[in-house]
Amino acid sequence: MRGNNKYCFLFFILVLGYCSLAAQPLSAPDSTVSNYIVGEIQITGNKKTRAEIILRELSFHKGESFTPEELTNRMEEGRKQLMNTALFHQVLVAAKDFNGNTINIQVEVKERWYLFPVPYFKPVDRNINQWLVEQKGSFDRVNYGAKLTWNNATGRNDKFKLWLISGYTRQLSFSYDRLYIDRNMKLGASMSFAYGKNREINYNTVNDKQVFLKDENKYLRHFMNGNIGISWRPAINTRHSFGIGFSSEEVGDTIVALNPEYFTPGKNKIGYPSFYYNLTHLHLDYIPYPTKGLGLKFSFSKNGLNSSINLWQLHLNTLSAFKLGPKTFSHLYTYGGIKLPFKQPWFNRRFLGYGDTYLQGYEYNVMDGVAGGFIKAYLHQELFSTRFRLPRGKNKPMLAIPFRVVGKVYGNTGYVYDPEPGDNLLSNKMLYTGGIGIDIITLYDVVVKVEWSFNQLGQNGLFLHRKSIF
Repeated sequence: MRGNNKYCFLFFILVLGYCSLAAQPLSAPDSTVSNYIVGEIQITGNKKTRAEIILRELSFHKGESFTPEELTNRMEEGRKQLMNTALFHQVLVAAKDFNGNTINIQVEVKERWYLFPVPYFKPVDRNINQWLVEQKGSFDRVNYGAKLTWNNATGRNDKFKLWLISGYTRQLSFSYDRLYIDRNMKLGASMSFAYGKNREINYNTVNDKQVFLKDENKYLRHFMNGNIGISWRPAINTRHSFGIGFSSEEVGDTIVALNPEYFTPGKNKIGYPSFYYNLTHLHLDYIPYPTKGLGLKFSFSKNGLNSSINLWQLHLNTLSAFKLGPKTFSHLYTYGGIKLPFKQPWFNRRFLGYGDTYLQGYEYNVMDGVAGGFIKAYLHQELFSTRFRLPRGKNKPMLAIPFRVVGKVYGNTGYVYDPEPGDNLLSNKMLYTGGIGIDIITLYDVVVKVEWSFNQLGQNGLFLHRKSIF
């Protein structure tokens, strides 16, 4: 893309954001209608999930009074919120019967399968394209093993995970999240632990690409980390998380010789405590693929207590989803982060291109630095939506598998500040990308993204992702 086209992207982003905001309808409740009082709330279909977990997601309770319009809206909000727990295939929240101005509510759910002991096979590269194209689909860069995921383990929407991984990384890890420790289910506890080692390691970034070293005779990296945390959920859509942990990592002397700035100069081993605070606010109609609402994630953390590791971090992600028509909607996604002080070892300077924080069109690149962010604007149009019904055996209802196809166009702009860029050219400059694609949404919140992206360097390609935007 030539330089003057960058203004087209900025104009596209501003116009899309303005149109999205202008499309939001305003309404006021009808104060002339008599109120209804919520009576009994009957729950059916919850063979594993405890009733109090379901009631926790509803914004109405027995004895409360609402106008018909308010109660209808709250029942629909409750249905969406229960679907967003990822516990159910289907949810129905509706009026059951009336007794004068008292209305009894029926909540009917169809539970998902919660226990998944499955083989594990996953390339270690940052995305499928990098593995297939740059690494030639090498099975030496694949993790394999067994993974046990047990959602809703005790019926309280808790999650237990156990990973036994070999291949590129040899790793043992487990985590348990959301053990409620109070009667009102506002406080929850979590813990995690991981230990592993690698024969190959990404030890530097040159020309905006990861550089690796592999040793067939010994492991070049050993790591361990553990965390315990507390979460507080004062409202349906908001959660606060606090935690402490400890991490250690050791690399071979060869790595330090190749990149003296990998850790603090002269060291090949570090160990440090950490603490964090996270705020999550998700008011979205469907979290894995929203069409309306607002999502926000804010994180603050501190790693280390001395000069070996001294890192303060702030990160903020936002997602605004706007309904523009019956099958048309837009997303405006922003990310910003900063790492202080700016003088950091290479180990702490990884920024864009790692994990889910990347610019479309730069999937083959990474941008190291200590501050920056991006804006992504999308315009979506649903092309196809249906449900495939499969039999589940005698005396069991058929399983309806959702299948949606959504087309999209998008534009990205981003920037990363790196005080020591070295041979990397993508840091310290505005970056612009765009493209078109389709998203496929199906059972168990699986979202597959097929995208044709291009960037300001004139590069383009077809890219595959399997992640939600937020």
